[in-house]
Amino acid sequence: MAGHSKWANIQHRKGRQDEKRGKIWTRIIREITVAARQGGADTSMNPRLRLAIDKAKAANMPADRIKYNVDKASGNLEGANYEEIRYEGYGIGGAAVIIDTMTDNRVRTVAEVRHAFSKYGGNLGTEGSVAFQFKHCGQLVFAPGTSEDKLMDVALEAGAEDVITGDDGSIEVLTGPTDFEAVKEALEAAGLKAEIADVTMRAENTIELSGDDAQRMQKLLDVIEDLDDVQAVYHNALIES
Repeated sequence: MAGHSKWANIQHRKGRQDEKRGKIWTRIIREITVAARQGGADTSMNPRLRLAIDKAKAANMPADRIKYNVDKASGNLEGANYEEIRYEGYGIGGAAVIIDTMTDNRVRTVAEVRHAFSKYGGNLGTEGSVAFQFKHCGQLVFAPGTSEDKLMDVALEAGAEDVITGDDGSIEVLTGPTDFEAVKEALEAAGLKAEIADVTMRAENTIELSGDDAQRMQKLLDVIEDLDDVQAVYHNALIES
């Protein structure tokens, strides 16, 4: 996989997320709701909630709005009851797709996901059909020009599993899911801030798509990401613009 193509894809993905900022708050609120409901409102004991609140702050969500949703989820206020459901399927050229949703109506959600796949050239698969092609891990991606030696020293000392340098100079730090927060904090304390930092499903291998296939795959991803119940979409397509 070419480093340049990977970095371009990362920047493209980040840009599209920024364009959809209006929907980001809705997704973060659902994440806060589920995290607080499952692990309680004490952020010192609930790393998933801490990460969700970090995302809320990064998206400029007001503190009182954050507190309101934590209180609502932890039982102090009435709220919707969301459940988490993961769907797996295939996109253009056999590209693997994982879709994480939070929904109060699983019948509606699966119908919408299935319709998106069938209408735009993909296929909804069964549980486990593509998940084996991904690794659940913490991922921090740094722009070309970041000091590789400094980044490697700090990351590995803090407990990172791997540091990967792309052909273009971009650097990716991988951690175990539970080590992500500690590694991120150590890197930021050293003045190293990632362009993208999250606990994710990272594709182990990629499928390169170009031309019409790339456009069709991007359309499929856009439609799925725009579904109200979708929280996150992971795939192994390397889309050439």
